[in-house]
Amino acid sequence: MIAVIDKIKAVISDIRKLAITFALATVASYLCNKIGLPAPFLLGSLFGVWFGGGLFKPLQKQLGVARWIHIPVVLGIASLIGANFKPDIVASAKLWTTTLIAMIIATVLATMLGWLFLTRVRKYNFYTALLNSVPGGQAEVLLLSRDFVEKDYVVALFHLVRVVIVFCSTPLILALVSGSQAVVDSNVALKGMAGIADLQAQQIVVFIAIAVGGFIVARIIRLPIPHLLGPLFLSSALHIGGFVEIPPMKEFVLLAQLTIGGGVGASLAKQPFAQLFGYLKDALANACLVITTYIGIAYTIAKITEIEFIKLLLAFIPGGLYEVTLLALIFGYDVAFIAFHHTVRILIIFIAMPILVTHRKKIEDDPRY
Repeated sequence: MIAVIDKIKAVISDIRKLAITFALATVASYLCNKIGLPAPFLLGSLFGVWFGGGLFKPLQKQLGVARWIHIPVVLGIASLIGANFKPDIVASAKLWTTTLIAMIIATVLATMLGWLFLTRVRKYNFYTALLNSVPGGQAEVLLLSRDFVEKDYVVALFHLVRVVIVFCSTPLILALVSGSQAVVDSNVALKGMAGIADLQAQQIVVFIAIAVGGFIVARIIRLPIPHLLGPLFLSSALHIGGFVEIPPMKEFVLLAQLTIGGGVGASLAKQPFAQLFGYLKDALANACLVITTYIGIAYTIAKITEIEFIKLLLAFIPGGLYEVTLLALIFGYDVAFIAFHHTVRILIIFIAMPILVTHRKKIEDDPRY
């Protein structure tokens, strides 16, 4: 009976923390959206919760997003990422062999350069350096960091710096190339996404079934990171086969950004600014290494293949999948091409990461080493 009461109290505490976190996140996101910042709901929630907790210390213990809340959001994100794979993607992918190989090379090279810098020069441990350097989506990498490192806020800071640079620079580059309404139009397009009310009940049921079913199957077959890879693989297979079609859901995309941004902001808020500042210069250097690698390879491939550099930049640059894809849609670039490259990059990272970490742990546990 006491255990049940304790669990109820814990759930109530989690809900209270979520309410306070979302309140800060929503207000900050609204302000960022009003002044026209890129990706206002992700960056707004992150900065709002971070600075809110940092400036008002009594709030720090009242901030956070519990794992039992975070995991369902990841299930949904994975299902929506898989929805980018359409029935004609296999035929189209045959035409993208060169750029796909170049993107994979850029991913491996960027990760290696970042990892070498952090381990050899800055003396970070293997796991933190790898998670800091891997150019995956911020949400997915932060999910991994919860399982593999103690200081997940350091990983959050590194990816925050990279994502901020990408979010702020890419719309400006596109604005210079395609017009001055870049950021304004991107935020308008987000508002114009289909909402849950626009969907049929069957589509909502299918969405939930894929998310939950993919997770269950992944657990049964012992797939790494089952709450991410399970729904992603199932959703991809069903969409490629043409069996289902799940459109982006505005409310869920916003909820995901508030949850992810708010969770990271809560972790950052609980760390002293002075301590975080010590990591900032490393994060800036690492971000420059990673982003420059992608830009350099994208530019080289553009010269070789005569594919438009901006199109390749959107397909290669390691920013948020939804935000970059949204910008591609607004400016008339090939959304399937760009979404496919980003999704493959994320897939490679999250298939390879558990293997690398498991292999590393086996070496560390082997008494011969």
